[in-house]
Amino acid sequence: MNDKLIVTTTINKPTEATKEYAKLNGWDFLVVGDKKTPHKEYKKYKYLHPRDQEKLDKNLSDMIGWGCIQRRNMGFVYALKHGYKYIATVDDDNIPLKNWGTLFNESKPECKEIDMYSTDFGFFDPLSVTNYKHLWHRGFPLQHVHKKNNVTKSKKFFEKFDVQANLWNGDPDIDAMCRMIYAPTCEFDNTRLGTIRHVTRAWYTSDCAMPFNSQNTILTQDALKHYFMFDKVGRMDDIFGSYLLQKKGFNVVFGPPSVYQDRNEHDITEDMKKEYIGYENVKDILNDTSFISFDSYNRYREVVENLNVDTKTQENNLVT
Repeated sequence: MNDKLIVTTTINKPTEATKEYAKLNGWDFLVVGDKKTPHKEYKKYKYLHPRDQEKLDKNLSDMIGWGCIQRRNMGFVYALKHGYKYIATVDDDNIPLKNWGTLFNESKPECKEIDMYSTDFGFFDPLSVTNYKHLWHRGFPLQHVHKKNNVTKSKKFFEKFDVQANLWNGDPDIDAMCRMIYAPTCEFDNTRLGTIRHVTRAWYTSDCAMPFNSQNTILTQDALKHYFMFDKVGRMDDIFGSYLLQKKGFNVVFGPPSVYQDRNEHDITEDMKKEYIGYENVKDILNDTSFISFDSYNRYREVVENLNVDTKTQENNLVT
């Protein structure tokens, strides 16, 4: 039994990415199905069938609904129920690179003092201190894009990292507006602002709020109990979750690219529509969350705080 679990959702047949994640040593890999997922294609995988999800908690399952990436929350419940210490949330179009899965928490103490960036407006764009500073991370407030690169740098030591957000080569996680303008293909450089960054260590953090996503991120067990991919908020599900987790005091560190995103087909205009709730409201999220429904989140919190943890019955294949 491993103490680390990779969780993904898909309606596709196994992709190159899912096949690679299933091979990784030291990690278990869980595919969370939806009603459209070709269930029989996952007989050789640890697969959480829709029926199994409802057995975890029917109320939460019904509140989230079907046909959405937020089914991944049911995989988070599974991970916590079975006592995994680290949980990676990934997308099925993010192909792992050789350094994928390196845990910054296992670094030597001298590697845990990292660059910390600050702004004077309360938000930090994780891409502002990379070789793609003209781009911005999905979920960064558009109202601050014009000044996002005005940062100051200091150092901070961490005993542990709660959230490890790795970057992504290929098609980066930027919002639809940014993608329409630049249509980038990225290869993030390990040298920036006079610092040489190691490909297996944490790179930087911020004392300001910053977005992170659910496509290539590792969370500790404690952080996952409070992290949620919000339903019914379009493409802001993981973004709202990221900001709210930081409001609870959990720290986030960014690190080197550990995947190549071969992005699934998207209609960028439709993406833009699904991101509008973020364009309008993220700028206020530190003080006002009235635009978010917390019903499903509250149920998730209730479920995960009352789980009977079972580390002995992690079936290799959950299809029934």
